[in-house]
Order: sequence, then C-alpha cells, then structure tokens
Amino acid sequence: MPSGAVVALRPVTVITGASSGIGRELALLAAKEGEVLLLGRNEAGLADVARAIGAAGGRASLLVSDGSAPDAVPAIMAHLARHGMVCDQLVNNAGIGFVGLADALAPDAQMACVDLNVRFATALALAVLPGMLAQGRGGILNVGSVAGFLPGPGMTVYYATKAYLRSLSEGLWHEVAGRGVRITLLSPGPVNTRFLERATGGARASEATLFHVDVPRVAQQGWEGFRAGRAHVIPGLANRLVLMLAPFLPRKALGAMIFRRQTARRGAA
Repeated sequence: MPSGAVVALRPVTVITGASSGIGRELALLAAKEGEVLLLGRNEAGLADVARAIGAAGGRASLLVSDGSAPDAVPAIMAHLARHGMVCDQLVNNAGIGFVGLADALAPDAQMACVDLNVRFATALALAVLPGMLAQGRGGILNVGSVAGFLPGPGMTVYYATKAYLRSLSEGLWHEVAGRGVRITLLSPGPVNTRFLERATGGARASEATLFHVDVPRVAQQGWEGFRAGRAHVIPGLANRLVLMLAPFLPRKALGAMIFRRQTARRGAA
C-alpha cells in the first residue's frame, strides 16, 4: 500500500448487551443489513449470537466488555480502530436494575446501575456521534423503558436512569435534526427476559399481562422505527395508552400503584 494511502474503515453496527433478550434480537435484525460488533459480559452468549448470525449469512464479531468499568469506552474505541472498523450505528441496549428499597439495596449495586445505564450509554454515544455527524450518516438507538416516564418506588434508581436516557435521547434528536444522523428511543414495557430474574434476585416472574409485548416484536418495532428515523418507539397499544394518560393521573397515586407492583415482584422472587 502506498505511503499515506487512506484506509477505508468498515462500517459496523455496535450493539451493547447483545448476548440475550432485546439486544440479541436487535443484533439479528441489524446483521441482515451489515456487519455487527456484539458487546457484553457473557462471552458464551455473544458467541451463540455470532454463530446464529453467521449461519444466516451475516457477519459478526464480538468483544467481551463490562460497560460499568471506567475504561470500557476507550477499550471499545481502540478495538474498533485496531480492527479497521468504524461505528456507523450504535444500539445502546445494555442495562441493569434492582427491585427493592433504595436504603435496603447495596449502594455499590445501585451505583453500578447508574454506571452502566447512564455513564456508559452516554460516554459511548458521545464517542461515536462526532464521527457519524462528520459522515452525515448513521444513528443511535437507545433502549429505554416506559419506566422513564413514571415514578419508580421500589426500583427508584433504575427508573431514574431510564428517565435520564429519555431526556438524553430527546435532546440529541433535536441537536442532530437535519444533519443526517438518526436518534431513536425505544421504550418497551414489561418483557420476558433475564432482566427480571437479575433485578429481583430470584426466579424469572411471568409478565404475561395486557402490557406485555414479546421480545422479537419489541426488537422488530424498535429497529423499524430506528431505520425510519422515528424519535420514539413504544411497543404495545396498552403501553402507549398508559403513557398518554400518565400525565393526567395524580403522581402520588401512580407512584403508590407502581410501588405495590414492585413489592409483589420482590415477594415472588
């Protein structure tokens, strides 16, 4: 190669928390359109997703990464550069939460929730956004929650982190409007993933309610909305109706109802 030649970087979609649940389904969808880089702590789970993508004719690589670690984002950016890749699309899906009273849960666990859901998601978005804007293409899909619109007693820190992600997404959407970059917030309601098992510290509880939308459908609607440039996607008619009505309900009553639900979840674990 001639000295000074410009090396073209391969555009990839980076998906955090890609080993299971919504992240896995989003990875499978993204891989139908181009190369993906799968991130997460579960190497076996990531490898399984990569194999599924390869079997379908897609291209995937993986990087074991703990988003709550202080050096996570620099390590991801170095990995991209080292392998001749550039983040063309980012799916900020990694997240954790814990059910219980804020004063009873371990402070370190709750701060890990803030580190992953807030700091890591923000730092990674800020790391890749300038390159997207310079190219006038790409986008960021943030996986939030209906929790970001509601008070969250019994899961206070988690709800607060999703409210932050909602605000971040809305602000970025306005800032990049007309500059070729898409920002979408996906806000699912209850879904049957390993998230609840980890959140309650017990067996996975069934969420087969009026508000439940299955994981593949959540991912499909989120991905289609993202590719269409929608600012916000809320899967499930019941969830959309609740969020439409929530501003008109007394916050005290709404908080009490959510608190009872979280208490029941904890008791079922």
